[in-house]
Amino acid sequence: MDRRSLLKAGAAGSAALAAPFVVTRAAHAQNYRAEYRVSTVVGTAFPWGKGAQIWIDLVRERTQGRINMKLYPGVSLINGDQTREFSAIRQGVIDLAVGSTINWSPQIRELNLFSLPFLARDHAGLDALTQGEVGKRILQIVEKAGVVPLAWGENGFREVTNSRHEIRSPADMKGLKFRVVGSPIFNDTFTALGANPTQMSWADAQPALASGAVEGQENPLHIFTAAKLHTLAQKYVTLWDYVADPLIFVANRDVWNAWTAADRDIVRAAALEAGRQEIAIARKGLSGNDMSMVKEVEALGVKVTRLTDAGKQAFEKATRPVYEKWTKQIGTDLVKRAEAAVAARTKA
Repeated sequence: MDRRSLLKAGAAGSAALAAPFVVTRAAHAQNYRAEYRVSTVVGTAFPWGKGAQIWIDLVRERTQGRINMKLYPGVSLINGDQTREFSAIRQGVIDLAVGSTINWSPQIRELNLFSLPFLARDHAGLDALTQGEVGKRILQIVEKAGVVPLAWGENGFREVTNSRHEIRSPADMKGLKFRVVGSPIFNDTFTALGANPTQMSWADAQPALASGAVEGQENPLHIFTAAKLHTLAQKYVTLWDYVADPLIFVANRDVWNAWTAADRDIVRAAALEAGRQEIAIARKGLSGNDMSMVKEVEALGVKVTRLTDAGKQAFEKATRPVYEKWTKQIGTDLVKRAEAAVAARTKA
């Protein structure tokens, strides 16, 4: 066989070897769904929803449209019942989600770690939890529970608001009706402070506040502005940073396994990037020298009370029995590791 014939034969052989790869990749793309449903509690007016949309856009761009994700805010895929979201992801009713550790804590008791009153204290303390060994352990627990965790996000520190009067001490909370999320530790915490907690979804909370059926609520400050809570009779805000609400980007396991390894890498990397961007958005105006979010709330005619560390001590003391009770349920070893991480970060 002459040289020209050898070259032709080699080219034909190379094409034959490449063909199965091309066909396989095309077959994978053809087997992908036309749409993958992403669940969140709130929409893109909030940092939480913005983070989910950033993830969706990054994945669509980086997979050239092979993976088309669509946002379903208001946990609309499960009729607004945010505490059912984790189970729905595991069952395949929801394909992907950016979810709250609070909402998923009824199914995964260790997630109540972040709801222990006055554990994290500040952004440095929260980072010490989510970005260190404790955070890795939590994600392992989430994965063992049946979904694929990809990245951390952040809803933020939860502040207390009400329609009646300024809150500076636990005595100021006595008898007030507060909407709380559907996690038992919140019932315990607000009961310990002398308040009257009522569990309800966020969708139900807004008309309840407007009608006066409940007098107060607790949420990050950016939710106060985006949801215009000053129009729902919330005239008093107390900044106490009593618990944080980290978010987790996750995928249903069957959906995850149906994608190629290369596409899984793309989705994970996009989640990590979206998580970093979302955290920055959630902290804007609420960290360092930039406290412009507080001024924005005050400009709405709302009284904002900032508790000092000394001012928080009475609340800490009142909720200490709740902290101790839930430490046993979460796991004493995990809580001790978390306390050590926060303490070490604070010293640094």
